[in-house]
Amino acid sequence: MKKVFLSLTLVMFASTMFGYVTIRYYNKDSKEYVMKVSMDGNNSEVKFSSSTTSSVTIQGGGTKCVIETSCGKVEVKDGANIEIKDGCIKIN
Repeated sequence: MKKVFLSLTLVMFASTMFGYVTIRYYNKDSKEYVMKVSMDGNNSEVKFSSSTTSSVTIQGGGTKCVIETSCGKVEVKDGANIEIKDGCIKIN
């Protein structure tokens, strides 16, 4: 019984160590964008397809990230709905 409890505790602890941010987006532009993303000190890139409504998931260690656009940096939380127009992000 102790082994089962210990195993469950370890699984729950490990699952909280890793995070991700899932973003639902609508790209109004006919241009695909690849933007830099930072999450908890780690940098990566995210691709937003042109003229599309879709979702992207950014792997990392938290539940929010910062996306660098041509209009500046935008902090986005997990589950956010964003709109991309003229390369700029607007959170809905």
